[in-house]
Amino acid sequence: MIDNPFRTLKQAIDEYLQWMLSNGYSFRTCDTYRNELNHFFLFIFRKQIDWNDIFTLNTLKDFQKSAQAATGPAVRGLWQYLFDQKRIHQPIDPPHRRLPHPYEDYLRYYYQTRKVSSIKLARIRRVLCAFHDYLERHNFKLVSIRIEQIDAFLAEFFVPFSPATRQTYRSYLRGFLKFLYYSRKIIRKDLAPLVVGARQFDQSKPPKFLRPHEVQRLFDSFELSSFKDLRNYALVHLSYSLGLRPDEISRITLDDISFAQSELTLTARKNDRPVKLPLPENTMKAIAAYIIGARPKSSHRRLFLNLVAPHRSASATSVGQHITECIRKAGLPGTAYWLRHTYAQNLLEAGASVYEIKEMMGHNTINSAEKYLHVHTKLMRRIIFYEDL
Repeated sequence: MIDNPFRTLKQAIDEYLQWMLSNGYSFRTCDTYRNELNHFFLFIFRKQIDWNDIFTLNTLKDFQKSAQAATGPAVRGLWQYLFDQKRIHQPIDPPHRRLPHPYEDYLRYYYQTRKVSSIKLARIRRVLCAFHDYLERHNFKLVSIRIEQIDAFLAEFFVPFSPATRQTYRSYLRGFLKFLYYSRKIIRKDLAPLVVGARQFDQSKPPKFLRPHEVQRLFDSFELSSFKDLRNYALVHLSYSLGLRPDEISRITLDDISFAQSELTLTARKNDRPVKLPLPENTMKAIAAYIIGARPKSSHRRLFLNLVAPHRSASATSVGQHITECIRKAGLPGTAYWLRHTYAQNLLEAGASVYEIKEMMGHNTINSAEKYLHVHTKLMRRIIFYEDL
């Protein structure tokens, strides 16, 4: 029993902030956390919450509601810090619910082969949990599952989700069904190709891309006078010259780059086919400048690391944000994916076939690559109007 939970909490906050400073967190981050933790302390004091009830999800939710904002990272950080020191007994996130062997085997296989983040793995687990619960509720056996039963599950499960989220969750389920058929031989037919959504006949938002003068403007906007500039310059080069997704860029390791062969090896692509891509000279120089002049010294093998300590691997989300920030800073509209679309347009102009574009872009199907044919304005005008632009 803690005699004075408020004094204990105040002391824990001070110790945690000091720990952050000693571990290389920036002063700005520490100030932000200090402000949130001070608000949290006042919330606990006003509510007169006992020590055993401070670090619970209900208390965190009440605090977020009272602050009327998506606060909580500082409190979660303090929570994890105290748990690691064994000063509180409840972890910040409850342990994952364990599923039967086929499900857990697939999650383990997916993590080992894709090296995905824990966040994505948790999303896949949620879908599989819902699927397992549905089968249990209706007394359906996994070994004899039929597509009609899968469709019925999806119709029930998809009610609160947007079309984009539904498409993502279908891909998660297709991956599991492929695993059951090809790797474990648990089901007698590959049901993955049958898990499809309603066909989209109209594409209201075709891929957008940058014109040549806009690309030049983007690269001219870099001053290369800071660690951040050197990192972002390498990110933009990889996105523009190779058409890589932010997720693919975030997974590149130092071992994937061959400066002698001018090649980049991508071991984990969306289409599950590793590929070696030629590295243009300018892109290779940008990567070398980042490694020599800006990459933090670390035992991590990932190429791109956070510049602020602790120097963890940069996430796909942060890579996309950095590239988008560069585009906006140059006074241009667009996001990180615009550079990927621009790469596809350049392939088309160079005379690449849709099949070659499919392989270079890492698409699963021809349909994914064909969408770029509809937005190749220059080629369209040359063919239809005989205009040589």
